[in-house]
Amino acid sequence: MERQKYLLVALVIVSQTNIFAENDWKKRIYKAYIENDMQEWQKTIDSMQDQQDKPQDFLMQLINFQYGYVAWCIGNDKPGLAKKYLALAEKNLDSLPKEIYKSTISAYQSAFYGFKIGLSKIRAPILGPRSVKSAEQAIEEDDQNPLGYIQYGNSQFYMPAIFGGSKKVAIEYFRKAEKLMAFEQELLKNDWNYLSLLTQIAQSYEQIGELEHAKHYYEKILFIEPEFSWVKDELYPQFINRMKLQ
Repeated sequence: MERQKYLLVALVIVSQTNIFAENDWKKRIYKAYIENDMQEWQKTIDSMQDQQDKPQDFLMQLINFQYGYVAWCIGNDKPGLAKKYLALAEKNLDSLPKEIYKSTISAYQSAFYGFKIGLSKIRAPILGPRSVKSAEQAIEEDDQNPLGYIQYGNSQFYMPAIFGGSKKVAIEYFRKAEKLMAFEQELLKNDWNYLSLLTQIAQSYEQIGELEHAKHYYEKILFIEPEFSWVKDELYPQFINRMKLQ
């Protein structure tokens, strides 16, 4: 009986240690995101990748952080880094058990097809439909998974209108994802994904000319995180200047 008690205490300590470690990685990435410190982001995912023991929850976080970093690399014309970290993310994704993470795997596959298009536009006719299909599968497999809606929204946002893309449809799916994420308020703390989604919505509204909606979302972002440098120092001031010219 005494031995069982000590075993239980040990399990609780290990469990709490894993939670604290998970939160620490999350906080580091969040801080890097709001401060636009992508060197720290890269350093963090390198440290995580170097870990010998990668439990499934840890691996899920790592894939998410690598996904965010690849998106930044493509957006900032760093194709070499994008290819390197995309390959690592795909390998990590292959390690997840499909029967447990079916919807999330489909969602990331959709994103990764999109990244490959970003790295080589010539592949769009083949990879574009695959990206859309994987996003649709993610939603079918779990209609409560916001990541599936985000990826379908991305596919609509970046697809040229001549091929069926629609920024208005993209916003509908982004907002569905937002509502699903809002149900888990505790999980939104220190979550770069939520700020990223709100920024996507603000920029999308701005691009279709719905400026009051865009303004609402920019202000919502700064209410949640006043120190988010990308929005505070660049996007919102630029948006306000454009509004003045209307």
